[in-house]
Amino acid sequence: METKDIDQAELVSKIIDVIVAEGMVDREKVTMDATIESLDLKSIDIVMILTAIEDKFDVYIPMDGPFHDAKDVKSLIDAIAAYIIKEKTA
Repeated sequence: METKDIDQAELVSKIIDVIVAEGMVDREKVTMDATIESLDLKSIDIVMILTAIEDKFDVYIPMDGPFHDAKDVKSLIDAIAAYIIKEKTA
């Protein structure tokens, strides 16, 4: 089975784009050490972000996954990126 090359930096940038658009937050505020709380993202915002990620990357993201436990942007992006990479290279 052939593994698709996935550019981690490009993937992170695209995930940040979705967080900015769906969470309606300034891109400058979306730093790796920013907390979900500091961005004023609520549970519904996270659901909207995950739904948009599903659409953008054509993957299914379980809503009970580690994504909802993320406390900061880095852990949220890491969880999403790892999941996308796993799905796209499986």
